[in-house]
Amino acid sequence: MGLLKLRRLLVVLILGLLIGVTTAGGGSGKCGFPAVYNFGDSNSDTGGISAAFNAIQPPNGETFFRRPSGRACDGRLIVDFIAEKLKLPYLSAYLDSLGTNFRHGANFATGGSSICPGGYSPFHLGIQVSQFIQFKSRTTDLFNRLHSNNKTSIPIKRIARPQEFSKALYTFDIGQNDLAYGYQHSSEEQVRASIPDILNTFSEAVQQLYKEGARYFWVHNTGPIGCLPYSILYNKSPDNRDSNGCVESQNEVSREFNRQLKSRLLKLGKKLPVARIIHIDMYSAKYLLITEAKTQGFVKNPVKFCCGSYYGYHIDCGKREVVNGTVYGNPCKDPSRHISWDGIHYSEAANLWIANHILNGSFSDPPLPIDKACRAPSYA
Repeated sequence: MGLLKLRRLLVVLILGLLIGVTTAGGGSGKCGFPAVYNFGDSNSDTGGISAAFNAIQPPNGETFFRRPSGRACDGRLIVDFIAEKLKLPYLSAYLDSLGTNFRHGANFATGGSSICPGGYSPFHLGIQVSQFIQFKSRTTDLFNRLHSNNKTSIPIKRIARPQEFSKALYTFDIGQNDLAYGYQHSSEEQVRASIPDILNTFSEAVQQLYKEGARYFWVHNTGPIGCLPYSILYNKSPDNRDSNGCVESQNEVSREFNRQLKSRLLKLGKKLPVARIIHIDMYSAKYLLITEAKTQGFVKNPVKFCCGSYYGYHIDCGKREVVNGTVYGNPCKDPSRHISWDGIHYSEAANLWIANHILNGSFSDPPLPIDKACRAPSYA
């Protein structure tokens, strides 16, 4: 074969491969996830803890929803931007009994939740996975009964399709409260020592979901806890600060947690033959925002937050008190200038900035955008 013919053959083969990549999965290379099932804490809770216990009060929700939406934020969370990116509706909280629509997924996250039992909330990850298993079983039974009766009523339009559970994306944003609760009830050394047990529990949850047919996993690591205003205000030691004013020792434990989480996900990928697991470095994305706060239009001081008070009087966002003539609890005038909404949770503006940086694959391993997460390699 002549050199010219060989070159032409190579060009044809390369073009064929490129066409195959771009046309698989609907012509754009995107996965077309039909649903999202989310597990987490208040960073991704869209109304679970509010439905279960006390409703989250105004001014939460004021920026986007114009009313409380069950989110500990002035507006949307990262999980909301995930839904937008995948062109799906916002996820209804599993625990919410009113106005819910589970056609394209469900949210099992609840505020205060941890991976292990015994933290701030009873709805730890094991309970959330149990709720999903019950949800899947009952949904499948209800769908089959309604479908066999040829009913096209409202209920069948609002429930998931049984065949789509294996095609859905399973997202996780949990672990922060395991560390935070540990800091309040033990030493940092004990918290660090607890990480392997925490991740054992996490691994068991992923394997349970895999047995239920879950195949695509999008896992956020934990953020820089030491940069939360709450952490900074309650840790006074100036010797325990990094260049951004964050509590360095707590951030170091977060980084160790994340190192072990990434290693554990790699092992899970090898153990679960057809799983596709993507690890998202939320820590680096959030820390980058804090580092570049001023240039990105936010107030530079990481201690600044918009709603509530930790300055001598602990007043949760949504409450208001007058102490010695001083009003505590009123929100700031412009939440979009603050990275932190209430000292613990991020503002909508910060969530949007972070979402724009993680959903395109810039902080993912392997480096795939979320709408192509199904193309992650198998490690088995």
